[in-house]
Amino acid sequence: MRAAPTILHLDMDAFYASVEQASKPSLRGKAVIVGGLGPRGVVATASYEARRFGVHSAMPMGQARRLCPNGAYLIPRFSLYRQVSDVVMALLRELSPLVEPLSLDEAFVDLEAGGVAFDSRGARETGERLRADIRAATGLSGSVGLAGSKMLAKVASEEAKPAGLLLIEPGTERELLAPMSVRTLPGVGPATGEHLRRAGITTVGELAEAGEDELVRMVGRSAGAGLYRMALGLDDRPVVAERDAKSVSVEDTFDVDLHDRVRIRGEVQRLADRCVRRLRDSGHSGRTIVLKVRRYDFSTLTRSETLRGPTDDPAVVREAAARLLEGVDTTGGVRLLGVGVSGLADYTQEDLFAQSLAAEPDGADGSDRTDRTDRTDGTDRTDGADRTDGAGGTGGVDAADRTGRADGAGGGAVTSGAAEAEAEGAHGVAEPSAEPEPAPERRWAAGSDVRHAVYGPGWVQGSGVGRVTVRFEQPGSEPGRVRTFRVDDPELEPSDPLPLVGDGTESGP
Repeated sequence: MRAAPTILHLDMDAFYASVEQASKPSLRGKAVIVGGLGPRGVVATASYEARRFGVHSAMPMGQARRLCPNGAYLIPRFSLYRQVSDVVMALLRELSPLVEPLSLDEAFVDLEAGGVAFDSRGARETGERLRADIRAATGLSGSVGLAGSKMLAKVASEEAKPAGLLLIEPGTERELLAPMSVRTLPGVGPATGEHLRRAGITTVGELAEAGEDELVRMVGRSAGAGLYRMALGLDDRPVVAERDAKSVSVEDTFDVDLHDRVRIRGEVQRLADRCVRRLRDSGHSGRTIVLKVRRYDFSTLTRSETLRGPTDDPAVVREAAARLLEGVDTTGGVRLLGVGVSGLADYTQEDLFAQSLAAEPDGADGSDRTDRTDRTDGTDRTDGADRTDGAGGTGGVDAADRTGRADGAGGGAVTSGAAEAEAEGAHGVAEPSAEPEPAPERRWAAGSDVRHAVYGPGWVQGSGVGRVTVRFEQPGSEPGRVRTFRVDDPELEPSDPLPLVGDGTESGP
């Protein structure tokens, strides 16, 4: 705990939705919901306008549509979110070498380490300057919390939302925290909060009055001691610039349960390839391959296999995932599949015998396998979420972090083309098909970027019955006009997002 409020916590306001509003002028001031658009999609972020209707992160998309039927429902554009995040994180690193990112839109900063603030006045001036710099560079707002510890800085930024700044003076922590709900404290979720409520503890002040011994008796030694320290405002954790990832994983939730075993195997192979791409992009290899299967009844099976050495070979990961799948009963249907790699290293030691391990009896291949069956009831995470996280195994998003399917459907949209049998002629020569196969209909997900040869850049408002509706506008422009085209219009093409601020604005026709 520091004597000066020189730990800063930045949390961008409704980040994904705010980026969408900034890039789509017609959506400013309106309810915007970003997430998986399929039947099993989940809300990743809701704008403050949508939150007035009760929509919030992690809510099933179907429930959000019932609460806010007139909102704009868009797929996530992670490439743009990462670009904006890079700009924000670069501004933070100008303040200090000690920046601890928690997600694309959230980070701690040690202002003392950067020599930019040593007291309350300097910290406040730095925080206000940062908010102004972020607004100028991205057009977005962020909330800033300043305190003598990470926990209090995070609490302060939450209280400052939206677009505010709150500084907690050292010595005032207990007075500030006392009337707040216990759910304000990091790590106190719905289950712990309900357990404390049944014991008559609903505020942080009541938590502190209960005493450490009583809290240990209620929730266990480690959790109880931690809760008591937080209730007193005590937190000595330093800001850590680099946090090593412990696993890399990808998963997909499907609109319709998969029953075909061949299709399931194909999806696992596809997920394995995606996982390896993310593994290589992060500069890692891994020893333990993890398969996650959520069945029709929400029971979740996790299987893992540990190799002799770390690998980033897609063939090895595919084969290991396929072997793990053989031990899973998919009768009844599968709603979610995931593949992950843990036990990460920054080097590879290829397993020369990996391809022959499947033929060896159990125990003779030098691998360790662990099986775990968990029963969970709830709603799947955002569709198609890809993660490089700090926890082993495969996991869902942010929050939702997190949807990555281009079609926003969160799975079930991947089709495998079936080759038509070629008829052989009298001399055994294959003859070409009399009628060429029609080109598959192009899909246009709501919110995706497009460019028209005549009207310029725009974004998809919706599509169906062979038509796609596009609004032609861009960051910094006035709200644009809406036009409708055939889905196969040759002059309409997907495009990359335009920058929110800068020289990305293009003149129309």
